[in-house]
Amino acid sequence: MPKLKLIDGKTCPTAFQQALDTIEVAGSWDWNIPSDLVRADTFVALLFNVDPGEASVGLPLSAYIDGIHRDDREHVHALIRRCIDEDSPFVAEYRVLSADGVTRWVLDRGHIIRDATGRPVRGRGVIVDITRSRTGRFTSTEDAPDLFVPPLERAADLIIDAQKLIIESQDPALKAHIDVLLLALGRKIAQQEVYERRKHMN
Repeated sequence: MPKLKLIDGKTCPTAFQQALDTIEVAGSWDWNIPSDLVRADTFVALLFNVDPGEASVGLPLSAYIDGIHRDDREHVHALIRRCIDEDSPFVAEYRVLSADGVTRWVLDRGHIIRDATGRPVRGRGVIVDITRSRTGRFTSTEDAPDLFVPPLERAADLIIDAQKLIIESQDPALKAHIDVLLLALGRKIAQQEVYERRKHMN
């Protein structure tokens, strides 16, 4: 797949970052599982370095997997399979090789929708750019990730682990509560991202 080119043969990092700064959630995705077509908005397309026009019509999941950092692809793919097999929420942090040539960290949260027979037919989710809160900086594609993990990110890791145990307990009420907590935490992380970016711009 050819790399996305937008301005003078390349994506403008400043324009892309300013676009991300204007919203709390970077974007959303919708996966038609039987046809294997993922539709995504412009921000998600740019994060995964796919063409926004093609993303709005629908691209195979593999096109987005190709946009994930090579060291994270297998892990993310395994999480997707487990989400489908176990009917559990999809929550993952991983690196993407975005259209502006920058390696970014994203928080990806979604769920699977099933038909009356239990067959998985659709996936939906949102993606938050958490690069600055995850690393404290933007990294080039060859840089190793920063080892510092902010408190909310550590909390997310613990809650995700707790969620797995609650799913095993098969308690629908507790599962609903922890799903709400994860959603609230994701929104808080996104809000912090916007605040930190604006603070650095002033």
